[in-house]
Parts: sequence; C-alpha cells; structure tokens
Amino acid sequence: MPADFSGTWNLTNSDNFEGYMLALGIDFATRKIAKMLKPQKVIEQEGDSFSIQTTSTFRSYFVQFKIGEEFEEDNKGLDHRKCKSVVTWDNDKLVCVQTGDKKNRGWTHWIEGDQLYLELRCEDQVCTQVYKRA
Repeated sequence: MPADFSGTWNLTNSDNFEGYMLALGIDFATRKIAKMLKPQKVIEQEGDSFSIQTTSTFRSYFVQFKIGEEFEEDNKGLDHRKCKSVVTWDNDKLVCVQTGDKKNRGWTHWIEGDQLYLELRCEDQVCTQVYKRA
C-alpha cells in the first residue's frame, strides 16, 4: 500500500530554490520575497485522490488531482503558467510530470520518518525542500 501523505507539514529547509525560480522565469523581487518564506502544506489523501494546499504570508497555492489522470494545472500562485500535469506512484513516491512551456518540469514527494521531501525540477535546476510534520 502506498505511503500516507495526509497531514500538515512545515518547511524546515530549502536547497537551490533561487535556481529553480530563475529557471521558471520568476522576477527578482518575487524571488527575494519567496526565498524568505516558510510555507506550510496541508495534504489530504483519500485513496488515489489528493489535495495539496500550500500557504504562506505572501501567496497560496492549491492543487487537486487523482493518481494517473492528466489535469490542467494553473500555476497562478507560482509562475503564472498553465501546464498539463499527471501524477503517478513510483513505489512510495508521488511523481508529477508537467508538460508546458518549460522543459523537464515536475516534482516528486516522498516521506522519510516524520519528514516530507519535495524535489522541484525545471529545465536543468533541481530544488530540494524538507518539511516536518506539524
């Protein structure tokens, strides 16, 4: 049975977020603000259906999906691009492939102990974030 991602998670560490945001084409001022934030994720998982709410004092982002089903994702809270996304299981990891303007774009979530890992990919940049269960 796949991992249970349900819960509230607080960001504790972020590596190469600046490089990831540059690859997305996010402007200087927004990058400087975003690097200082400590967002919180609330993940609700019911079988293969997920909702992920990421909130911070600057912006919030919400995505809802079902494993294996392609959906149109509006990255309004991020880089303001739309893309086609599909999330699949890779053992106990959630892997999202996003197809759109940017190459090699997507993310992977996995859990180790009481920590949630998020690897963000865009072009040749990889950002790794670590969240701790609240």
